[in-house]
Amino acid sequence: MDRLQQLDLFAPAIAAAGQYDVAVTPEVSQWLAAGAVCALGVSGGKDSQAMAIRLAEYLDQIGHQGPRVLIHSDLGVVEWKDSLPVCERLAKRLGWDLIVLRRSAGDMMDRWEARWASSLERYSTLSCVKIILPWSTPGMRFCTSELKTDLICRELTKRYPGQKILSATGVRHDESASRAKMPIASPQPKLSARGCQGMNWNPIAPWSTPSVYDYIALKQEPLHEAYTVYGSTRVSCAFCIMGSAGDLKASASCPDNADIYRRMVRLEIASTFALQGAKWLGDVAPHLLTDEEREGLAQAKRRAELRVQAESRLPAHLLYTSGWPTCVPTEEEAQLIAEVRLAVADILGISVGFTTAGEVIARYQELITLRQAKGKGE
Repeated sequence: MDRLQQLDLFAPAIAAAGQYDVAVTPEVSQWLAAGAVCALGVSGGKDSQAMAIRLAEYLDQIGHQGPRVLIHSDLGVVEWKDSLPVCERLAKRLGWDLIVLRRSAGDMMDRWEARWASSLERYSTLSCVKIILPWSTPGMRFCTSELKTDLICRELTKRYPGQKILSATGVRHDESASRAKMPIASPQPKLSARGCQGMNWNPIAPWSTPSVYDYIALKQEPLHEAYTVYGSTRVSCAFCIMGSAGDLKASASCPDNADIYRRMVRLEIASTFALQGAKWLGDVAPHLLTDEEREGLAQAKRRAELRVQAESRLPAHLLYTSGWPTCVPTEEEAQLIAEVRLAVADILGISVGFTTAGEVIARYQELITLRQAKGKGE
């Protein structure tokens, strides 16, 4: 029996001394005393739930007089269906406004699909050397930067011009090695527009996972169904690029997530890129796929191997670096690039230009001229 099954969510609990302390810095305390805006980012997950409830208590205790608001960035069809309702219940409990933001250019799935379309266009015109994957990655989390941080910061500076803004999250040190290094508070440059000053604030950073669950139980706040019904350990996108195998399976067991599961697998098939490096989302719940999709997935894996083999022929000095292209390839190198492009195009079933050595050399010369002209213009 796991912890969620053992935990009586509505049982009384006695907190150990300091167990639920709010982490602050001297500067955070100064800003709070001065009535800074407190904007609490909520996802529907346990950490932001606990953070919001505890921080609301804390702000009352210290006599905070500034604006307070919950803010949720809705990533669209990739979200669990219960995420927004959890945030709405939380706002109702606290008596705070809930700001819900959505990317005007489309949701997270739209972004991945558009990125793949752009990748094909760039490859076709030799604007990149290797085909670019559609997915965000742990090292390139535009899912967070573009669809969360950027949207939230723009909204807050628009809503609270000229004010100090504390942007609070439920990030905790024991979640990962990288998060263990995160400070309690740090400047947020994206909150500097319209005369504002901003800081990121992680008020429950020192809390342990058991403390989060116990605090929510103490406060008798219902958890997201991802935990209580499907056994997930975290709430983010239904199929997160960093989700564990267990959490991906938990998500796939929710009928509400079946459509987005199939849509994401279809992008794996079309692109020949697995969602998580070498780990294919299509392998998580193949029973949810049609026979045609399962066959397409098997073929995509084979095509991915061929693509990697073809692109492995390119020497390191020809690959993308800052300022690419930095030089014009030799005749022999240009011939190699052309051969690899033809192979990749055949593997992916796409049409590409610049498939002879002469065309490749001419294109590199053009790109270098354009880059140099742009540099002079700046």
